[in-house]
Amino acid sequence: MKVSLGPYGLGTAPLGGLFAQVDEEQAERTLAAAWEAGVRYFDTAPHYGTGLAEERLGRFLRGLPGGGAGEAVVSTKVGRVLVPGEGEEDGFPGRTQYVRVRDYSRDGVLRSLEDSMRRTGLGHFGMVFIHDPDEHWEQAAGEAFPALAELRDQGVVGAIGAGMNQTAMLTRFVRETGVDAVLVAGRYTLLDRSAEEELLPECARRGVSVVVGGVFNSGVLAGGGTYDYAAAPPEVLDRAREMARVCASYGVPLPAAALRFPHRHPAVTNVLIGARTAEEITEDLELAAADIPDALWDDLEGLGHAG
Repeated sequence: MKVSLGPYGLGTAPLGGLFAQVDEEQAERTLAAAWEAGVRYFDTAPHYGTGLAEERLGRFLRGLPGGGAGEAVVSTKVGRVLVPGEGEEDGFPGRTQYVRVRDYSRDGVLRSLEDSMRRTGLGHFGMVFIHDPDEHWEQAAGEAFPALAELRDQGVVGAIGAGMNQTAMLTRFVRETGVDAVLVAGRYTLLDRSAEEELLPECARRGVSVVVGGVFNSGVLAGGGTYDYAAAPPEVLDRAREMARVCASYGVPLPAAALRFPHRHPAVTNVLIGARTAEEITEDLELAAADIPDALWDDLEGLGHAG
């Protein structure tokens, strides 16, 4: 099942305060800026702020005038069920605290989606991904996927797939199940092109859509010092600086090239942008529209690697 997403979408992990707290007004402004810029695809998950990202996204969409929410495609995820508990590091004062419990069973999938629909106020999700089933292949493939396939056949959800920051298991999902889409984070970027070895060719052969996230590798390709959520090793920093130098020689900012790079593969349907502020999403979408000469890609080729 194909879903029309547009070239760029908004990832809502930052709006759930997953890495740093974001207040209600800031989240609302960020969502509004993305919508005003033409973004109609929004990715969320129970994991992001233990449900807060889903709540905020749903509240924004329901508040759009004239039934505008019907234009949106929303993806959420299954695999982490939220149960009341204490000690969540990303909790907000005055809000019920939850603990994430891994559960890729059929019952876990059904409960997770029911909870997500309640939090968002939506009666349908355009896509649903099995979230990070790294150590849970048997249950994810044997229970979660069939449950989602039934819901897809019933029209309760649209496209179904898996979302991970590794390529080996995603490739296995593509080969051994009937996924419509995959979400691969951080593995098809200017610095890490490991997805192009097996995953992307397999998706292209089978008509599976690819959503790419983590195009800045958590910051190093946007001028930061982190790579995959840890301090970037010196060799990675050196490669990023050299990429920035090459881009500058063409008058192109490195983040612009990072945002555009995934679309060079025909299997890639959409690139997710994670933004914490309205200014961030506006700037990133402007960068994504930059004119990039073909020769720049040739010069950057030798600086990437397969994994």
